[in-house]
Amino acid sequence: MSADRKTIFLVDDNRSNLVMGKTALSGIYNVFTVNSGARMFQALEKTTPDLILLDVEMPEMDGYDVLERLKSDENTAHIPVIFLTAMNSEETEFKGLSLGAVDYITKPFSPPLLLKRIELHLQLVEYNNNLMRMVKEKTQEVVSLKNAVLKTTAELVEHRDATTGNHIDRTQRYIKILIGAIKEYGVYEKEISALDVELVLQSSALHDVGKISIKDSILLKPGPLTPEEFEEMKEHTTFGERIILDIKDSTTDSDFLEYARILAVTHHEKWDGNGYPHGLKGEDIPLLGRIMAIADVYDALVTDRPYKKAFPHSKAVMIIEDGKGTHFDPTLVNLFLVVHDEFEKVLLQIGSE
Repeated sequence: MSADRKTIFLVDDNRSNLVMGKTALSGIYNVFTVNSGARMFQALEKTTPDLILLDVEMPEMDGYDVLERLKSDENTAHIPVIFLTAMNSEETEFKGLSLGAVDYITKPFSPPLLLKRIELHLQLVEYNNNLMRMVKEKTQEVVSLKNAVLKTTAELVEHRDATTGNHIDRTQRYIKILIGAIKEYGVYEKEISALDVELVLQSSALHDVGKISIKDSILLKPGPLTPEEFEEMKEHTTFGERIILDIKDSTTDSDFLEYARILAVTHHEKWDGNGYPHGLKGEDIPLLGRIMAIADVYDALVTDRPYKKAFPHSKAVMIIEDGKGTHFDPTLVNLFLVVHDEFEKVLLQIGSE
């Protein structure tokens, strides 16, 4: 068997057809001959062919049954199948093509014609694979560009209140840890299964984008805010929501922006209803907002801010535990207490400067 050659499976219950087919193909391809669908699936456990030549009329499992099973398995659905059959009718050909066969050749076949049809289909597969690679590479370029613009925008906002882009990186990792714990312990299964976690993590970078509207005299104030200043500070949640909604109106990236909107407007809501901007209570607060609340508060506690010095990890854990059922979702606090060591590892790895 040559490693440079394409591999063909020839599946037929007639020994003469197997010998004839192998003779015609073996000068160009690596050819595996099997006399039943069941044996072909056994061979597939060890070898994935580039193409399958499949007889229609076989006992126990006919070609249509074999093709349906191939196409139902994501590991074999991509393999092109050419039917070889003595049946020559529009009905049988239509059925085979409808099930996913790429071609239909009647027996007895002409070896030169069979070789040319195989060559053309393998060329088409190679062309499609190259096209998919190009599309994937170009898509990745666009995604990378979007992420770079997103992160830069978020960092510009963060720098205004004397924190660094590390806040974004840390909170994204905290969110990922909490979502992992939610999945592991089987809570909020319906809500979490509906989320695209990668998009959630990307969109979380915009949770404080509304701070761009807050005056430096408030954002950078080293002491406590007056009641009037605090009211203005609270507006960063609704302003952030408006910014994201404006973007959403002019783009199709709706899931990403909807996650960003929810995170921006709800991460200061509190479980007992005493948060802002809307005073939502309990599970009326979207799950993303409740997750972000813990991630954001933890990071605020363990890092220097204009109005405070960083607290040690142990004190931050104690403060979050004390907020169970008042500030934070009790279920999420229980999970946080299980995984808080992972939060501290993130803090030590990325740094709090």
